[in-house]
Amino acid sequence: MQRVIVLDNLAQEGLDLLAAAEGVEYEVRIGLKGDELREALSQFDGAICRSGVKITPESLVGNSRLKAIVRAGVGTDNIDKPASTRAGVVVMNTPAGNTLSTAEHAIALMLAMSRNVAPANQGLVEGRWDRKKYMGTQVAGKTLGVVGLGRIGLAVATRAKALEMNILGYDPFMSQERAADLGIELVATVDEMLPDIDYLTVHTPLTDETRNLIDLPQLERIKPGARLVNAARGGIYNEQALIEGLKSGKLAGVALDVYVDEPCTDSPLFGMEGVVCTPHLGASTEEAQTQVAVEAVGLLTDFLLNGQIKNAVNVAALDAKTLASLRGYLDVAYRLGRLAVGLLPSGIASCRLTARGEISGKDTKLLTSAFSCGLLDGVFEEEVNLINAQMLLEDRGIKLTTESQSGMGAFRSSLTAEFESSQGVMHKVVGTVFGESMPRLVALDGYRLEAYLDGCLLIFTHQDVPGIIGGVGNICGEHGVNIAQMAVGRAGDHPGGEAVGILNLDAAPSAEALEAVRQLPAISSAQVIHLPEADELPSWLQG
Repeated sequence: MQRVIVLDNLAQEGLDLLAAAEGVEYEVRIGLKGDELREALSQFDGAICRSGVKITPESLVGNSRLKAIVRAGVGTDNIDKPASTRAGVVVMNTPAGNTLSTAEHAIALMLAMSRNVAPANQGLVEGRWDRKKYMGTQVAGKTLGVVGLGRIGLAVATRAKALEMNILGYDPFMSQERAADLGIELVATVDEMLPDIDYLTVHTPLTDETRNLIDLPQLERIKPGARLVNAARGGIYNEQALIEGLKSGKLAGVALDVYVDEPCTDSPLFGMEGVVCTPHLGASTEEAQTQVAVEAVGLLTDFLLNGQIKNAVNVAALDAKTLASLRGYLDVAYRLGRLAVGLLPSGIASCRLTARGEISGKDTKLLTSAFSCGLLDGVFEEEVNLINAQMLLEDRGIKLTTESQSGMGAFRSSLTAEFESSQGVMHKVVGTVFGESMPRLVALDGYRLEAYLDGCLLIFTHQDVPGIIGGVGNICGEHGVNIAQMAVGRAGDHPGGEAVGILNLDAAPSAEALEAVRQLPAISSAQVIHLPEADELPSWLQG
């Protein structure tokens, strides 16, 4: 008999499914924490939770029975995934359960903002008939910018098209062909869409790349009178910038369901003209709560009774033999994927991954999945891992092919990644492992070199003439940026042609420092790419 513990309130439909499942018994224990939670988890084979309980490393100490935790919802921040992986516990979530409810709420916020629904209603409550005061604007014929074309973003775009809106979309992991099929005009950057949109809605996770995605500089470019919606994550819009935009008249309206700090009951935005706000209600529908409960129970019972894993956000530790033989190259593959995104920030349309040498005879599917994880890291609300990465790539219309070559070449084993944007820009990178666990980049677009695949990289192409490295070094010194490692490479064997330099920096250079590097006479291009630190591994590779 498989035993399941329910740690948070769950819709009755989910509990009914648990009760009806043969070979399963369950208990509901709400409000557990500390030693009480740890002891309870050790008595069950599976657990279902929402956001109320916090499962920490201490919660799993000494646990040899628990096999899976399912989060009835998308976010799994309340579950320590590295600790779960080390304990051999699969963590799953229900990313599709609240898709429609959140998309509908984004549309509701857009319409309520456009037609002044909230203040007009309040006027009637207070005994006023302010019909002339609340002149609105229709959305038909207007242009909506959608940042993030995942499940929710696409659901919003579909509903907006039904409202006869024009859709501009930004998502570096959506192919032009797929977007065209959906009736979305894809743009290369968020900044590119800003002068043309009447409305903007965001549907991405909150990451270092999306934090303050709309700030004061973006408001300089945005179309006057634009209206902004955020039902995704607080912090994607800079709230102070929104206030300034409303005060200056650059923004006609703002609609928020999420905030930097929640619960939020006191904000300068509350009560401002043109603003409508709700207390994180995106998934707060009876249908969404029922759906995530039913989906969570289905995931857990399928796993416990049939061994089926779906929607995992971590991976149970690989067997010792496979992990020992591939760990270093899984890390290299992941980092090459991250590097690819940095080299082509406007989006990747197709990739080719080639395993060469000794690793070509091992489980190269894992290497392909690890590379895919690097490509998609930070793109989705749910964590991308070895199980779901390739499927998510396919959903975005990105073509990924793989090849194995037994010949060793210059190294016993190496991984080559070739990738191309929808505009035809191409790059080729080659990585290997030095020793047992030191990822290295050994070729970039035909330039041979030996560069560390970690931390902050300053990559610059230049003429192979004297003084270049010194000039870049002087600029770094003038701007207080310390150089940790340096690598340079030529395309051929003779000086005077094109070359590349890669500096590992202890901190990101300022925009002024980067521009100064670009202005050096022999520099062709320069860009900064952020990779994980040397000892920073994704959760699926820990343990």
